[in-house]
Amino acid sequence: KEFTSLNPIQAYEFARKGQQIFKLIEDCPKPVIAAINGFALGGGCELAMACHIRIATENAKFGQPEVTLGIIPGYGGTQRLPQLVGRGKALELMLTADLISAQEAKSLGLINHVVGNREELMSRANSIMRKIIANGSIAVGKIIKSVNAGYSFEQEGYKTEAEHFAACTATADFAEGTAAFIHKRKPKFTGK
Repeated sequence: KEFTSLNPIQAYEFARKGQQIFKLIEDCPKPVIAAINGFALGGGCELAMACHIRIATENAKFGQPEVTLGIIPGYGGTQRLPQLVGRGKALELMLTADLISAQEAKSLGLINHVVGNREELMSRANSIMRKIIANGSIAVGKIIKSVNAGYSFEQEGYKTEAEHFAACTATADFAEGTAAFIHKRKPKFTGK
């Protein structure tokens, strides 16, 4: 709801700020593990994708449904999702707003592990973290930096994403999509 009243300039800054925060997570030399128990949609999915390792309970659901609001992901989803699951599947998920199960997310490479419940989730996260901590911290940080360097070409993509996110906020479709969401009804998009 917070972005429904943003003008395009504010929306651009909103998206860039979110991208910068998630980039700090992605570039953190200390591994960040996302432990997902429930829904990771929109910004929640974008946050999980910024983390180095993702673990979810079997009841978790993932998706980038922003298109149903007449907008696009703004915190890096259009850049990270294709890196993790491939261009074709990423486009399908974002264009259809389909939600996927934890098992499908794992089979696509969106998450690393699926566990049965919250207790197992935290246990698995702690187990992985203990393995990482047992290794040389400098080397761990350098691995993260080296892997991320392979994706450094994407910076133009983030800027483009923020520009398009901002442009969407000036459309009638965005106004209709967010109003429909707030009033719990189906949107009637006009392409304007």
